[in-house]
Amino acid sequence: MSGYSNSIKEYIERYKAEVGSDGLLDPHAVAEWAYRNGLHKPNVTTVIDLIAHDIAQQFREEYRVDRHGRRYRAKHAAVEKRGTKSISLWADMDDPNAPHTHFQKSFAQRRNQIVDDCVQLKTDVDVYNDKRTPSVPIQIPLDFTLDVAELQQVPRKAA
Repeated sequence: MSGYSNSIKEYIERYKAEVGSDGLLDPHAVAEWAYRNGLHKPNVTTVIDLIAHDIAQQFREEYRVDRHGRRYRAKHAAVEKRGTKSISLWADMDDPNAPHTHFQKSFAQRRNQIVDDCVQLKTDVDVYNDKRTPSVPIQIPLDFTLDVAELQQVPRKAA
């Protein structure tokens, strides 16, 4: 774990000790407390990263409707390695200059993220059930075939 991650972990623990915790933590409340107490001082890189995050969020939230009435995400990211850094490059589906290979990579990466999320969800549920031994263990079906088919039948509102 990096020094930065360790310092965040430390002030989260301090926040819980000083403010108290009911087991639920609001990251914004912790961040405000850390900033007010001088524990987290943003630098230029942090500010630029925050603005870039907001731009990426705007990209992520842009939806359009095609001629068949299907609501689709307009912009898609693919992570690329540039030297020692990984960067996210975004492209618009309606931009004829955006390369097909970008979308192949983007969709494959998103699918892998979904698989990774499912593996982690199953692990978390299994650990919860083992630790808590509820009378009715939580079951999480991971076959989404019917869910996807059903949602494709429901007309969705444009955002």
